[in-house]
Amino acid sequence: MPVVQVSVWAGISKESKRKIVEGITKVFEDIGIPKEAVEIIIYEAPKTNWATGGKLHSDSEKLAKTKVP
Repeated sequence: MPVVQVSVWAGISKESKRKIVEGITKVFEDIGIPKEAVEIIIYEAPKTNWATGGKLHSDSEKLAKTKVP
């Protein structure tokens, strides 16, 4: 049975989660794996715990809101 782990920023809507799991499940169904065998775990991480390129995403939001003179 496939187990898929998805990491997203905290705050994603229930509807978005539903779309994610339906889409992932369909991919496995398309290759012959029954949907009942597909397990998906969604991990939500706050932007303060997620970084790209050496910068926290929470800082990126603050910088984006800062007006440049």
